Amino acid sequence: MTDPTTSTAPHDGPTREDAWRLLCEWTASPSLRKHGQAVEATVAWYGEQRFGITGASLDGWRMAGLLHDFDYERYPDTHPLQGAEELRRLGYDEEIVGAVLGHGDHTGVPRTTQLAHVVYACDEMSGFVVAVAYVRPNRSLDEVDVRSVVKKMRDKGFARQVPRDQLERGAAELELPLEEHIGNIIAGLAPARAALGI
Repeated sequence: MTDPTTSTAPHDGPTREDAWRLLCEWTASPSLRKHGQAVEATVAWYGEQRFGITGASLDGWRMAGLLHDFDYERYPDTHPLQGAEELRRLGYDEEIVGAVLGHGDHTGVPRTTQLAHVVYACDEMSGFVVAVAYVRPNRSLDEVDVRSVVKKMRDKGFARQVPRDQLERGAAELELPLEEHIGNIIAGLAPARAALGI
């Protein structure tokens, strides 16, 4: 695992604004765009709050979260391999590409950087916490706490497409108790709540 404080910065490469335009160009679904924003927010929270990432390097973390699923609509059967090639073509840093490639277990790509572990840990858990917020009476993040998320994880009928083992494995890869990781995700989502409608 590489030292997160030496993360490569996208100095002369694409910006976060470029990444948003790419997501919107490739992804028509509002829910998938929102998912990208949710993962961006939580990855950025981990980068800043847990690993002290700042500046251009933090922008790189944001872009990895935002773009992890950007090719899913166009290439659902080969996602994220097609997207990774497009990111390389556009000059995205290899650390970002690696995190996109490693965010799902189905690719077989090992997660060798802290960023890759964080994107993996934030992906499904961010979506799950947002889903919990959506079923609360006021559809509000204020109504979501760690206990309510753990309870929904035990409910096999709720968000059944989300693999519970991956939620747990993400926390384990960050060497955190599951409950602490859930709390971090809730905190990380807060800055994006307006965009997410929660």
